[in-house]
Amino acid sequence: MTAGETSRLLRAARIARRLAGPAEALVSTQRLVLDEIRQFGPQEAVEDLENVLTAARRLVGFVNSLRRGDIELGEDEKSAARLRHDLRTPINAIIGYSELVLEDFADVLPPGVKADCDSVVEAARQLLIEVETLDADSHEDGGEDAAIAARLETAISAAGGAAPRVETGRILIVDDDAANLDVLDRQLTRRGHRVRAAGSAEAAVALLEADTFDLALIDILMPGTNGIELLTRLKADMRWRHLSVLMISGLGDTSAVAACITAGADDYLQKPVDPVVLHARVEACLERTRWRERERAYLAEIEREKERADALLSAILPAPIIHRLNGGERHIADRFDAVSIVFADIVGFTPMVARTEPTALVRTLAALFEDFDDIADRHGVEKIKTIGDAYMAAAGIPHHRPDHAQAALGFARELLTSTPRSGPRLKLRIGIHSGPVIAGLIGRKRFVYDVWGDTVNFASRLEASGQEGRIHASEDYVKAIGYDVENAEKRHHELKGIGWVRSYILG
Repeated sequence: MTAGETSRLLRAARIARRLAGPAEALVSTQRLVLDEIRQFGPQEAVEDLENVLTAARRLVGFVNSLRRGDIELGEDEKSAARLRHDLRTPINAIIGYSELVLEDFADVLPPGVKADCDSVVEAARQLLIEVETLDADSHEDGGEDAAIAARLETAISAAGGAAPRVETGRILIVDDDAANLDVLDRQLTRRGHRVRAAGSAEAAVALLEADTFDLALIDILMPGTNGIELLTRLKADMRWRHLSVLMISGLGDTSAVAACITAGADDYLQKPVDPVVLHARVEACLERTRWRERERAYLAEIEREKERADALLSAILPAPIIHRLNGGERHIADRFDAVSIVFADIVGFTPMVARTEPTALVRTLAALFEDFDDIADRHGVEKIKTIGDAYMAAAGIPHHRPDHAQAALGFARELLTSTPRSGPRLKLRIGIHSGPVIAGLIGRKRFVYDVWGDTVNFASRLEASGQEGRIHASEDYVKAIGYDVENAEKRHHELKGIGWVRSYILG
């Protein structure tokens, strides 16, 4: 395109821009007038008012043609006179028919309709004034148009000089017209795309089920299932809802375009399809497809990382505590009136450390405590933490359970009878006490769900003063479980930091 051609197009666009708003407003106002007259009358005025609307639409169509560059706009006076004539014709029709309605039905027109008709006449007369000044204004703007045209020509030349980056992909074309299919197929194949063609919606679905595509070009007017119905079906199916769709049709009705976009189409092309526009739209759609694929990949990666983080968090904290954290709680602390605390300690661990290679020692402890974790899960007991070679657990948190004492006993007994998966068999001492505790989440880094209170200290002292391979239980725990202590070994002794207590060695 030369600078002169660009200048003429810019001049036409400038004129169209001045006229488009008032012309479109005339159409909108006249539609309202017609709707009200059809509803409330007089019906005899409908024909003249329809003539006004037809003239207003003809004016808008002419302005749009001017904007698109479909009308040759010369620089001579003859061309200017022809332009003014073509614009005056529909405007004069608008004024003439509107004035007839105002004169013939002055006594019966609703006040609102009369006011609208008056505004239509006034707006049309203002447009006539605009039309008379178009040529003078366009010459005044000629220097600016020439400058804009020169800059635009430079930009087009610069863009055309660079090698275009072509985004190729797998494209499905759906059209019942074999000639259209052939033309589109050849145009796209030459561009490097892999193309498959379908002559109906049913054939398109069969191809989609058998292959993967990046983009579908779908004609609207097809026998049987039309293009909009096919588009709706694709967007409703999880397999194809992310497929980019470019609708193609010879329909000039903007409602068809709106329907396609609403149904999920990425773009719309009018027939006959300009090859340059076709390739630009196709490559833009494919680029969006690539971005969506990258976005889905990123979201999937984020979801995987979230699952890993959730799994890690689940290994650290009880599920109810995680739920409360996700709900926004910052400080989590609860009082439980009846909980059973269990401490299990490896007998003779310190001498074993001195004679065992570090890797083997850590491997042995890891295998043992993993077994303890599994046993805790089976009995519904919450692992609290490991302290060196000691394992601490609680029954009755983070949810209260009335059978906490029974759960703790079953857990402790299985710990004593469990066989390690590797390494030597280790002897345990176990202490259990029941009572109130406070449980909560502490720390911002390496946080932990922990329990505090005399109940914890008591259970720890019982474990330290217990016997190898036995369970050392407090009197409060025995009362909580209702355990038959007739055959249990009763003890009355002093515990460090607690004083004299009665306890039991359970089998």
